[in-house]
Amino acid sequence: MLRTFERAALEAGKAIITVLREGFPVAMKADASPVTVADEEAERIILAHLARDYPEIPVVAEESVAAGKVPDIAGRGFFLVDPLDGTREFVDGRQEFTVNIAYIENGAPLAGIVYAPALGLAFSGEHGHAERLVVTDHFTVGARSAITVREQPDDRLALASLRHNSPETGSFLAHHAISKCTNIGSSLKFCLLAEGKADVYPRFTRTMEWDTAAGDAVLRAAGGSTVTLDGAPLTYGKTGAAADFDFANPNFISWGGTKRALEPA
Repeated sequence: MLRTFERAALEAGKAIITVLREGFPVAMKADASPVTVADEEAERIILAHLARDYPEIPVVAEESVAAGKVPDIAGRGFFLVDPLDGTREFVDGRQEFTVNIAYIENGAPLAGIVYAPALGLAFSGEHGHAERLVVTDHFTVGARSAITVREQPDDRLALASLRHNSPETGSFLAHHAISKCTNIGSSLKFCLLAEGKADVYPRFTRTMEWDTAAGDAVLRAAGGSTVTLDGAPLTYGKTGAAADFDFANPNFISWGGTKRALEPA
């Protein structure tokens, strides 16, 4: 499955970079978030790969959902796709945007890939094994290396959303005696935890499942975890809740190493 994900992500990333170089208009969706032709073309490419190799598995993809196309996933494994995570970073000329593809079964992210085409890096994981991929200028994989989370040091490094920080994040860092915090966009935060370059990512503002699933899959495969504020694993395929939108995540904490519970340092 990861080979399909790789092919789809690399082709989608190539299309995104082409749009970036040629220029593009920006439209606004109903939720006031930006969308570009790069989002749409990348999603078309990814859906074609998944339909060819796994026609029986439904796909929940961000732009398709925005267009009202939501498959029935009840009791089934399914794919979650964010064709361009970090569209605002993309529009602003930053490099942290990513292509995200994940497979979900029984509420858990079992396989995923996060590809940052402007950085020439990708991260993938499944079955307890995660990798960092160096991608060439020709959009092929040039090198692979296994990655794992690090044992959390006493002086832990936290990651926070570049655009969606909150007072709760500051309170969390103070309560857990975490003095170092780096802001970064997109799902790369999960990947930095997975490769042992950071320790915790608290998120207290809105995310959707397609924002987190691929990075979460990589993190879990590397030995980390993502839990809700009650300590339970973050689950996927959340629909039918009267109080929230389908596929919306609650607040969560992603941990890189062994200190995964909500206890002070």
